[in-house]
Parts: sequence; C-alpha cells; structure tokens
Amino acid sequence: MRTRQRLSLLTVAAVLGVAGCSQGAESPESTTGNVAATTSCASDGELTMWERSGGNKDMVDMLVAAWNTKNPGCKVALTYIPHTEMVGKIAQGIASGQVPDLMGMDLIYAPQFEKAGQLVDLTDRIGGWPELTTASKGHMTVATYENRLYGVPLYADVSALFYNKDLFKRAGLDPDKPPTSLPELRAYADKITALGGDVKGYYLPGNCAGCNIFTVGPLMWASDAKIEAAGPGDEPLVGDGVKQVLQFERDMVKAGNVHDGDRTENGETFHLQFGSGKVGMMGTGNFNITLARQQNPKMDFGIALLPGMAPNSSASFIGGDLVVVPKGSKRVNDAVNFMKFLLSDDVQVEVYAKALNLTTRSDMVDNKYFKEEPLVQDVAKALTVGRTPYTLTFFEQINSPQGPWLKMLQRAYYSDDDLDTVIADAKKEMKEIAAKS
Repeated sequence: MRTRQRLSLLTVAAVLGVAGCSQGAESPESTTGNVAATTSCASDGELTMWERSGGNKDMVDMLVAAWNTKNPGCKVALTYIPHTEMVGKIAQGIASGQVPDLMGMDLIYAPQFEKAGQLVDLTDRIGGWPELTTASKGHMTVATYENRLYGVPLYADVSALFYNKDLFKRAGLDPDKPPTSLPELRAYADKITALGGDVKGYYLPGNCAGCNIFTVGPLMWASDAKIEAAGPGDEPLVGDGVKQVLQFERDMVKAGNVHDGDRTENGETFHLQFGSGKVGMMGTGNFNITLARQQNPKMDFGIALLPGMAPNSSASFIGGDLVVVPKGSKRVNDAVNFMKFLLSDDVQVEVYAKALNLTTRSDMVDNKYFKEEPLVQDVAKALTVGRTPYTLTFFEQINSPQGPWLKMLQRAYYSDDDLDTVIADAKKEMKEIAAKS
C-alpha cells in the first residue's frame, strides 16, 4: 500500500455513470470465451497497456520486458498514467471507447468498476486455472464481484512487523523471538525505549490514513475486528479488537514509545523511518527490505507478522495492483494470455523472485532466490494471513485525510476522549458514507 493521495470516488462515480450510459457493444473477441490460454501471442500486433505511476514501476517494467522478449510479435506498449488521474482516465476512456487492451489497476478500486460493468468478465476464460488456487487471496477477493472474476494479481505489497535486531540485543531481548501479541510488543517497546537517546521502541504514523490502514488495520483484524462498511447497511468498526487496539496505541504514545515527530507523518517519509536505525519495531511493507539496506547497510533486522491481542494471532494488509481488461478492448485473448504468463511458474520465479519482489502465488515462495534472502521469505508469509478491504467507498471511509478513519485514530492517539465515543462517531460517519454508494 503506497500512501498516495487518492482520487475521490464520488467524483469517479459520476464519470462511471456517464461511462455506463455511453458504453457500446463489446468487441467480437471479448464475447468469444473459452479460448485456451497460453503464455504467448493470441494474435499479432502491438498491445497497449496502462499502468498507474507511483506503484511498483520497476516490477511492472520487468514483467512487460519479459513478455516482450518471449513475444516479439505482440509486444506490450506500456504507458504510465499519473496515479491521481488514473481512475478518471479509465472511466472516461471506457465512455468514449478509447481504451487500452489491458491495464494495471490499484486493486482497492476494482470493485467499483466491476459493479459498474466497466471491466470484461473473465470467469469463463480463467476461472478454472489451477494457478488461481494459490494466487494472493487479497487480490482475488477484490477481483471478484457477485461470484464473477475480472482480473489476476499484477504485483503485491504486504504489511509486516519489521524489528531491529541490534536494538533488541542492546535491550536484552532475544533477536530471534519477535513479539507474537500486542501486550508482548508493548513490553518489548518499553525496554527498547529505555535505552534512551533518540531511540524509540515503536513507530506510529500519526497523520497518514493510508499508512495506518496498512499497519494498524491488521492489528485490529488480528484481534477479530472488522473495519470498513462494505456497502449500505453494513456495520463498520465491529468487534472488541477496535477499542483494544486504539487503547494499545494510545498507551504506546503516552508511554513515550514513539518519537514526537511521528505525529505529523503524512506518508511522505514513512518508508524511511525504519532504516534510520532509531526505531525498534514498525509496521511497514516488503518494499522496506531493500530501502532499509540501502539506508543502513550494517543494520541487522528481522521480519515477523503483525500481531493481535492474543498470542500467535496475526494479519496483514495486501495491497498492489490487478491486471484487468476494460470493456471495449479488442485484444481480450491476448490480455488473458498475458495474465497466464504472469502466473506461470517460470515468471513467478525468474522475474518476480529473482528481483526479490513478492511472488503473487503463495506456492512459489519456496524458490532458490528467496532461499538466498530469508527476509523476503519471511515477509511472504504475510500473503497467507493478509486481506484487502472490500468496499466501494474506500477513499471516503478510510484513505481520505479528512475521513472518519484518520479522525478516529488521531483522537485515540492524541486525546483523552472516551474511546467508545470516538468509535461511535467514526462508525456513524462511515455508515453515512457507505449509504451513498
């Protein structure tokens, strides 16, 4: 989950409405299902693909290059669209019929396009693929609408608990035994903070909605809580784990286990915090392995799953992108073959794993490249406990800087407001937002 500003879905909904009214008939190819998929060209000629900027560009570039090397007769011409413009551009393209043959889409926005009928239903073409049985379940959840399937994973970001083994040793903690519950995490943080200086036991991004759903959200899920309202009438913020985690984070702040400057973190420097060497434990993503090593080559660190209140409970946020086919694509068979290529054993190992990016199939984690890099193998375990929020109003409920999620967190972290009241206020606002979807 990259912590970028999201385009308001209320604006996009209006564009989708226009798209729905203006949409023409599907291309002949898009209605001829059940063509056997391969990892090669289905027809000749260049394929067009859109992908959002600000995602995992290096990974997408490598995947496209690998396809183009194998398939010189139908190379993919990849265009990056500014992230804040991507959703609107897709909707407008569908409305006008000017669409790419396939595209990468921030997985969190897939349900709104699926509901609006703006993506090609691929169920009959890909639904029986054995590769999908081990594909990232977070991706596959949002790629599915009313039991119909619309895409496959392009790349995955997962959240996990990174911990500084050097600080563990200094604090008298076992560097090979990370915390497996939030009470244990608190006890460890107290010991690390007690080292003094500019060292703190924990990191909490205080002004970043996306960072918090990526790292604090899983603490709630691991504590048997539910966060977002999926749609009208659905109840958000359900379960004792919501209040328990908010109390945990409030206590961490009051105990001085986080740096004062964390309160203003809006996501711009979130990815640089762990590599500073001044943070004992931090929820962050797989992308931080390389970044931390670049920042601090001598730092020894480990990765564990994000825990809940009970011992050995865990969860993770699965983010990233899907590959989907917009309505109006004239090259659906080629787009499907590109998906088959992405999920193939060879590409999972020789492109994803070789570059030390997460494989998007859990059965591909046991490979020669990850064996040489145990930290990637450790973070890949998050795929088995991860989830992705499923709602048509993710921005308004969760990711907006002015939304109820961040307002609730900031009141919990930095005020003495009654937590039941804080949760009730956020719940009311989330339900009102969901009712409009």
